[in-house]
Amino acid sequence: MTNALPVGATIGILGGGQLGRMLAVAASRLGLKVHIFEPGANPPAGDVAHRLTTASYDDHAALTAFGQSVDVITYEFENIPTSALDLLETLAPIHPGRQALATSQDRLTEKTFLQGLGLQTAHFANVPDMAALEAALATIGAPAILKTRRMGYDGKGQARIKAADDAPRAFVDMAGAPAILEGFVNFSLEVSVIGARGQDGAVACYDPGENVHEDGILRTTTVPARLTASQRTDAVLIAARILNALDYVGVMGVELFVTPQGLIVNEIAPRVHNSGHWTQNGCTICQFEQHIRAVAGWPLGDGSRHADVTMENLIGGDMDKLADYAKTDAAIHLYGKDEVKPGRKMGHVNRIFRA
Repeated sequence: MTNALPVGATIGILGGGQLGRMLAVAASRLGLKVHIFEPGANPPAGDVAHRLTTASYDDHAALTAFGQSVDVITYEFENIPTSALDLLETLAPIHPGRQALATSQDRLTEKTFLQGLGLQTAHFANVPDMAALEAALATIGAPAILKTRRMGYDGKGQARIKAADDAPRAFVDMAGAPAILEGFVNFSLEVSVIGARGQDGAVACYDPGENVHEDGILRTTTVPARLTASQRTDAVLIAARILNALDYVGVMGVELFVTPQGLIVNEIAPRVHNSGHWTQNGCTICQFEQHIRAVAGWPLGDGSRHADVTMENLIGGDMDKLADYAKTDAAIHLYGKDEVKPGRKMGHVNRIFRA
């Protein structure tokens, strides 16, 4: 493992949520330490990390101390301020790189990039003002979805436009944020591919998972997805094309719509992904270990699936049923969050179905 981090090295993770928590657990199994940088107090990842820095992303002294204490830096969410990255990249390598972040942070940039690779996306248009929205609707048509270009997740920052009359209300919902209009995609399934690329350029992808959302939040991911052999191959090849185009290092989630016209890329996430949690119990090497291996310069692991799996998110009041889940043979993964809130992801369970 030439140039790989040695056992005992420290990986810095920006963000202390549940993804950071599970990355820290995976790193510990490999004998690697994790230092979490998180503005919020008592983050889920803090319970299992070797070190925790609680400071804002504009605290240059804290960022400097953090960057000097780690051997490599990665992140568990996309919306990291550019100024923080400018400072940190002078202190330690950052994986995945800045190009992946810049591409995924802005939906307009992301879709333009994907189309530049020859991949299909929803029809889209930049919407800087109300006149642009009206012009876009005249071209793209309704139904459509108006989305903020930045910061939206789990259905937030979105407004559905069923008819042209809905446009003014939708525009107001954006609260002045730059927006993008996306045409409605008539799809039969949504699937996602969790792919990884190492520092040596090696690519490994997991089987596509079939996703079901409720109220804009992922509810379940089931593997195998109901895809033909050719669709499964195409999905993996799309993910690999994106990883290589970005010279990516780490794990990425690629969401796809299955349509009669082929696979349409919905969005990419330059990090471990909720729809990849099934790998914790369906594969020997889960997505979290795969990401740690990649950013640490270790060889990628075998992502082969050894069982069929359904992952179910535990959201808000689902925690009231925890005792019922515990009576089954489902693998329970809780995030250590102190407060249960409606719509908040509190954990997930993986159900295994063996042949």
